[in-house]
Amino acid sequence: MKIATFNINGIKARSAALPQWLDEAQPDVVLLQEIKSVDEAFPTELFEERGYNVETHGQKSFNGVGILSKFPLEDVTRGLPGDADDEQARYIEATVMGDDQAVRVCGLYLPNGNPVPGPKYEYKLAWMKRLQARAEALLASETPFFMAGDYNIIPQPEDAATPDTWREDALFRMESRTAFRELINLGLTDAFRARTQGPGHYSFWDYQAGAWNRNLGIRIDHFLLCPQTADLLRDCVIDKGVRGGEKPSDHVPVWIDLAL
Repeated sequence: MKIATFNINGIKARSAALPQWLDEAQPDVVLLQEIKSVDEAFPTELFEERGYNVETHGQKSFNGVGILSKFPLEDVTRGLPGDADDEQARYIEATVMGDDQAVRVCGLYLPNGNPVPGPKYEYKLAWMKRLQARAEALLASETPFFMAGDYNIIPQPEDAATPDTWREDALFRMESRTAFRELINLGLTDAFRARTQGPGHYSFWDYQAGAWNRNLGIRIDHFLLCPQTADLLRDCVIDKGVRGGEKPSDHVPVWIDLAL
């Protein structure tokens, strides 16, 4: 099963590019971030006509996550547990029913956290604590799962072309990286690093300052797999070429192949 995560930076802006990529790449499941659309306005028919079941957790003009799946989706939940007052649409879960077994799919758009210090950074760190609690609950239930999406975390210096320029950014501050490491230390596997080592692998390039042409990227889109799911991992690839297409997102898809 080919599963991708893709921060599309607005469904309206990507209404042509996203269907084209789906037709070319043929993923079985896609986790979307930053759809920037309320659920009622999301162009569901674009994806249903391609054989996808569609579930979204939208928000007007900001945030928003979704799941496209060629397999049935069951027990869909919206919102990250732990804060009933959190109105930001950043998290969606569903069970994907594969041919041989099921997996719990957790799609996320983790807060950026800038500027630092300030309430946005405090919200980011609190959100990560809630994410860790959710991962702990899923691990305790022995549910096969993975958590994937735009984490807005640069895990290591090798995950940035120019790490020194990110030292005080919320994406690379030690508190952020420590929270990410605590998540992995629960027993989760960074799928990309399980398959590929070394610098020079990025999933985001800013629109400014010629970042794409100069390859000044960062790796912030991740798949974290529980032990049962990690055992099924065949591959993990960053689909870098998408960034060079027409009207691209500033992110590119990252996908895994699971033996499901």
